Amino acid sequence: MIKYKLFCKNCTLKFDSWFASSNEYERLKKKKLLSCHKCNSIKVEKTIMAPQLINRKTNIYEKANIEKYNKVKKTIMGYQKFIKENFKFVGDNFAYEARSIHYNGKKKSKGIYGKASRKDLKELKEEGIDTHMIPWIDENEN
Repeated sequence: MIKYKLFCKNCTLKFDSWFASSNEYERLKKKKLLSCHKCNSIKVEKTIMAPQLINRKTNIYEKANIEKYNKVKKTIMGYQKFIKENFKFVGDNFAYEARSIHYNGKKKSKGIYGKASRKDLKELKEEGIDTHMIPWIDENEN
């Protein structure tokens, strides 16, 4: 099996297609059986492509990327643990709770965390209420 990147000269769509062999591609092209799935044109050509070679260096880079990902994930999980232990979870009421703490000078509360929409965060910022977004990883996710 071989995968080619194809290009439609009619609508400029680029797409991938699998063939049994390079000879099979040529046979289908010669019989005008290749067509664009967007515009149905038969003006479909292969694009220039580099072969994907698998070697030990590729494995080393993939391993390094996985290690970097795991390190970042571990750091984020550490921040999450700190936040859960030191801040109050307010769920979807984050914007309301942030405003009540900000505008009620007597109300003393430890920090809060929860969920807020981008719109809520923008409005809080416009009101002068300092908030921060942090990435959050669900403990059930891999």
